[in-house]
Amino acid sequence: MMSMDEKQRVDEKQGQSEKPHAEEKSTPAESRLPALEPEDFYFEGPNMVFTAAYHLKRGTCCGSGCRHCPYRHVNVGPRNPE
Repeated sequence: MMSMDEKQRVDEKQGQSEKPHAEEKSTPAESRLPALEPEDFYFEGPNMVFTAAYHLKRGTCCGSGCRHCPYRHVNVGPRNPE
């Protein structure tokens, strides 16, 4: 019969073998976005403002209502009156 410590070690080893390998992990959406270059943004106070050049590299409207959106805000939903 196994002691509790031995059983725990076996469970840990089995858990390690069931974990996905690095190449099997899914890629977060943030890492699929284009790398930022100096011409892609500027700061207005504490806010980072993306330029139209960055949005064009991104490829689609993100739906956030960005100031320089070259896609005519096609993914922006209706405004909620406050």
